[in-house]
Amino acid sequence: MTLPTHVKLVEVGPRDGLQNEKETIPVEVKIELVDRLTDAGFVNIEAASFVSPKWVPQMATSAEVMDRIRRKPGVDYSALTPNMKGFEAALAAQADEVVIFGAASEAFSQRNINCSIAESIERFRDVAQAAKQNGVRLRGSISCSFGCPYQGEVAPDAVADVVRRLRDLGCDEIDIADTIGVATPAKIHAVYETVAKDYPLAQLSGHFHDTYGQALVNIYAALQAGVSIFHSSVAGLGGCPYAKGATGNVATEDVVYMLNGLGIHTGIDLDKVVDAGEFISRHLGRKAASRAGNAIAAKRAG
Repeated sequence: MTLPTHVKLVEVGPRDGLQNEKETIPVEVKIELVDRLTDAGFVNIEAASFVSPKWVPQMATSAEVMDRIRRKPGVDYSALTPNMKGFEAALAAQADEVVIFGAASEAFSQRNINCSIAESIERFRDVAQAAKQNGVRLRGSISCSFGCPYQGEVAPDAVADVVRRLRDLGCDEIDIADTIGVATPAKIHAVYETVAKDYPLAQLSGHFHDTYGQALVNIYAALQAGVSIFHSSVAGLGGCPYAKGATGNVATEDVVYMLNGLGIHTGIDLDKVVDAGEFISRHLGRKAASRAGNAIAAKRAG
């Protein structure tokens, strides 16, 4: 089975990774983290979220972060935009890409935002149109694509339905996310085989959580299925609020180490990612949740 020769890694640590941290993180730390990740070679960094500070206080400094980071040509700095107010803030902050989102689980959609999947996607129509009118890249993200904390199993056809809805809004890329980290390789193959009938495989990404220790093997399964875009979080930042004790996002260091071993080109400097992971972990006062990162750091310390 032929694996992709190149993979695009989307670094989500500065947004998805930090948003649930209880202690307020100084804006200077967030800026330095993004700058370190830029220097490490990422071409897409999720740097901000323009949501109500009442709901996600950690992201209240997003405009300042976007204003002060050292931007590198060719790098897309993304922002989560839940509504038109968020989109307008992202546009003012010169976001290169905006992210809209839905769920593949009706139960999840009803429990979290009190509306159906169809209604939730329809709410993004104005954001999608505005993104297109302003030449801003549009990415869609589908949570609970492999399982839901409320309804359990999620059928591949349910994921495909949301893919079609996001495709019709004009999304340039669509994330298939394992929000609670329950997927295994067989489910990975089943979902991608189904959704690729409605949307180009080259524009589908994998966003896998490591709750059950399956993220790396799931990435490998997705590579086998032809997926070549993956999300990861430096130092394994970010828990999952729906699964107690969940480790959340797969660690970027572990993903890059594996891809390097497979001879797959990412353009990412692993040593610089380890440095970035050590930097943010020192600030948070805890060890990084990255096995490869911690092993490399220990080897350096000798």
